[in-house]
Parts: sequence; structure tokens; C-alpha cells
Amino acid sequence: MTDASVSVVICAYADVRWSETCAAVDSVRAQRVPGAEIILVVDHNPPLYRRLANSHPDITVVENGGPPGLSGARNTGVARSRGEIVVSLDDDAAADPGWRTFLCAAYADPAVIGVGGLIVPRWETSRPRWFPAEFYWVVGCSYLGIPGGPDPVRNLLGANMSFRRQAFGLAGGFRTGIGRTAGRRSLGCEETEFCIRLGQLSPGSALLMENRAAVSHLVPGARCRFSYFMSRCFAEGLSKALVTASVGGTDGLSSERRYATRVLPAGIARAVSAARHGEFRALGRAGAIVAGLTATAAGYVLGSARQRIHPGKATATSAGKAGAST
Repeated sequence: MTDASVSVVICAYADVRWSETCAAVDSVRAQRVPGAEIILVVDHNPPLYRRLANSHPDITVVENGGPPGLSGARNTGVARSRGEIVVSLDDDAAADPGWRTFLCAAYADPAVIGVGGLIVPRWETSRPRWFPAEFYWVVGCSYLGIPGGPDPVRNLLGANMSFRRQAFGLAGGFRTGIGRTAGRRSLGCEETEFCIRLGQLSPGSALLMENRAAVSHLVPGARCRFSYFMSRCFAEGLSKALVTASVGGTDGLSSERRYATRVLPAGIARAVSAARHGEFRALGRAGAIVAGLTATAAGYVLGSARQRIHPGKATATSAGKAGAST
């Protein structure tokens, strides 16, 4: 596979992320083997679109043609892309020099339909001592307990993921009504729902996690607060309720069951053990694990109740719109 058959989609929405967005684009330009198509999608922010289009004439800069939010922006990027492999990189993430090479190498196996990579937190201030590594997903990063690679996984993480183009022909686009929209509660899981739906429609295919395909992901100081941690956990529960309503509880919660019954108890045990050996601040991590799990469960219960009252609020983007190229 040549790099010319790879399209990298970056979705931007906020003027305050200008320097991070430019750094994300530059990190793709600086890959060891250059040449991939770069598509920068701006989510309903005309001034930012004009500024980015003027400053990056060598790449494709387009406006989100779908509903506001990350799902609509990603679908727009897929529709404008031409590559055999479509890669998604967050606008506040920077790829390592060999990132794209490692992602593409995994596609040598024809059964592989999607590949994700390691997402390392880049703390703007410093990591809070109470912040458990098992909850790095709260800040959009790879968390302790996720398979390393190259290992099969149920779903990929949105900041660093890729799919064969045929995936969008099979499963359509990312669902709107699930995931992030500027100005609203910090929901997520649109990539989780897409991956599960893809697996249901293509049971012989595989999604892999390849940790050598690494990116660093900015964690602003505001996201290091315990209040954000709790809010994001609650929002994750709400999002998981939307996912299970779409794909069913068996597939929708398969990884979460292992996470809640094995990964988190092991994390609590490690923290308690560390406290017994004199690292008393480790008890803060144990408390955060319990609080985070409780908040996530509460969000899921509330979200499930809402789905019973108002079912089917999340809608799918058609396969034709998401999978087409121009």
C-alpha cells in the first residue's frame, strides 16, 4: 500500500485551538514517508474555515456539510477523501514520525478493516496525582487496561484511528445524535458505535490496536479538574446508553463489563497496595476510580431511562453520503 492511497482527516472547530490544529497538520506533513492526502474539516465556523484555508493552501480545507458536531465533520471528511485508507486524527493531537507507516503496515492482513494507535497524554500543566491511568479515556487517551497491540479490539479510539474505505460502504457513516457537539455536554462514543456496527455487519473482519502508531494528545489544564472528570464520566454513561440503544446491550457493553469487573478492581488493588507501602496519595486514585465508575453508571441509568421514554434519538448518516468520494 502506498501513502498516496491514504487520506488523513482532521476535524477542527475552535479558534482557540489554532496552534494545536496547525501542529496536527504539520505532524502529518512530517511523516517519514510523506505524500498522504490531508483533509481539514471545519465544523460550522466560517471565520476559522477562511483562516485555515488561507494559511494551508497545500491541503484540502472544507466546511462540515452535515449537522454540527464531530460525527458530521468526520462524515464530511470521509466523503471528500480519495484514499483506500481513511485516517482520523484529532485537531489537538500530534503524530509521531512513523505513525502512518505503522498504521498502514497492519493492513497487510486482508481481514483487518480498521487500525488504531496509542494516544499518549500531553499534559498542559501536570497530571493530577489522583488521576488514575485506568481513566485516561476521560481526556481522550489510551488507558490502562486497553490492549496494546497488535491485538484485536472491539472498538478504536477516536483521536487516532483508521479504516479501509470499504468500512464506510458497509456501515455508512458515524451516527449523529451520538458524540461531541460544541456547546453541549461532552458526550462521546460515536466511534465506538460505528466500530460495533461495523463488526456486526462484517463479522469476519478485525479491528486492531497498534501501539507503535503513536500520537500525543493535549490535555488542557481545565480537564485536569475533578469536576471535569466527574462530568465527563457521567456524560460517558449517557453516551453508552445511546450506543446500546443502537447496537444492543450484548455488543454495546461487552468491553465495559470486563473493564468494570477486572480492570478497575485491579486498579483499586494497586492503589491500596501503594498506600500500604507509604504512597498515601494513591488512595486518591482509588477514590477517583470508585467515583468515576459511580458517575458513569449513573449516567448510563439516566440515559437508558431517557431512551425508553424517547427512543431512537440518534440517527445514522447514509452509507452513500459517508462513503462517497469526490
